[in-house]
Order: sequence, then C-alpha cells, then structure tokens
Amino acid sequence: MKLKDTKAIVTGAAKGMGAAITTTLAREGADIVLTARDTTALETVAAEVRALGREAHVVACDVTDEAQVSAMVAHALEVFAGRIDILVNVAGVTGPIETPVQDIAVEDFTYVITANERGTFLPIKHVVPAMIARHGGKIVNIAGTSGLRGYPMRTAYSASKWAVRGITRTVALELGKHNINVNAVCPGIVETPRMQKLCEAKAEVRGWTAEQVYDEYVKDMALKRVTTPQDVANAVLFMASDDARNITGQELAVDGGWDV
Repeated sequence: MKLKDTKAIVTGAAKGMGAAITTTLAREGADIVLTARDTTALETVAAEVRALGREAHVVACDVTDEAQVSAMVAHALEVFAGRIDILVNVAGVTGPIETPVQDIAVEDFTYVITANERGTFLPIKHVVPAMIARHGGKIVNIAGTSGLRGYPMRTAYSASKWAVRGITRTVALELGKHNINVNAVCPGIVETPRMQKLCEAKAEVRGWTAEQVYDEYVKDMALKRVTTPQDVANAVLFMASDDARNITGQELAVDGGWDV
C-alpha cells in the first residue's frame, strides 16, 4: 500500500470528489479525519473507510472559520498522536454560473473567494506546524482547470482557483526546506451531481437543454470523455505518496485534455 499507516485530513470529504479521494487514500493504508459541514454524509463515507480496516474520525468544520479549523486540526493531532502526514484540501464552492462580470453581486463574489481561498489557506496554516515538527508531509490542494485559463461567465470561480495555484506555489517554496511537498490537482468538469446542476443552470440561461451543455464540454476535451471522481482521486493519491517525493509547487490537470 502506498500510504500504509499514514495519517490524513481530507476537507470536503462528504461527497463527490472528496468521498472518492477519502476512500482511495484509505484503500492505500491511510487513517483519516474527514471534515465538512454535512456530518450525515460524512458518516456514510467514514463507514466505507472503516470497512477498509482504517480509522475514520468525523469532524464537522466550516473551513472558512479559523476557530473551527483550529479545533479540527487539534482533534486530528489528538487522535493521531501528534501526526498529520497528509492534508487534502477539497472543500469549495462553485458560485455564480453563466453570469457576466457586471452582473455578479459583490456578496456572491466574496462568498466564492472566501470559501475557495480562505478555505484552502486556513487548513494549511494550522496543519503546517505539525508537519514541520516531524520534518515531512504532503499537502494537496484541489484547484481547477478554470485556474489555468480564463473561464468566461465564471469570474469569481476562476479567480479563486487561480489563487489556489498561487497559494500552492508560494507555500511549496516556504516549506521545501522542511521536506513538505505542496501540489495542486486541477480537475476539469467532473461527473458528479454538481456537474449536472452546472449544466442545468447554463442551459436555463442559454435556452438549451442540459444535454447540449454537457455535449459542449465533451466536444472541447481531447479525450472526449468527462473526468470521474476516481480519476481525480488517483491523481491525489499520486501526489500524496512517495511516488511524487521530488515534485512540489506543481499543478496536475485532470480534465480529459480540456486545457490543452
């Protein structure tokens, strides 16, 4: 197993990519603190982790609230005897869809920036001291291909994912001397209920069907197939393992060739 007996935190672990990432890390030997706001959904994923023979600890946490993040990390350190080997920042929001920049409410813009940027920054801030103390660790941030290129009608979301890349690169430079790898995985459109909602919202604005929007996405991909949560989880596993021991400050696109 690539992650035998490691200790991990996964934010946004309740659904979709977060759930797939969590069970994939557990399958490879990690014990995990699962955190999100929806603890009911977290318990379902935690049961899958335990069925794989690994520890699963559920902690409710809003990753934009520093007090909650601090308490969540403190709990992880307590149950894992002071060790956190892996942090995967998945939690995030999509924000306004198919909305011109002049029509985005400032409150909606701020909400997306806060959730996706602050929600990545705070877990890193509070986990890093424990990693430095043990001289090692892996941090994997979920960015997005909308942070690799412009994304019309998605100003808030695209800006937030560019920022996640900035956090990733900067923190990688700071923490390299402590043997801590910091990388980002950049999914494109992923086959989840969130994607269906995205297609429906875009279709409503355009006067299309959701199927037409879906097909438009597929047409723009070199491989002509939509990414699955497991595709993203496999990339995170690579970055969280010693297979990526000499990779840091990098972004790995998992998007079927949308950004090529």
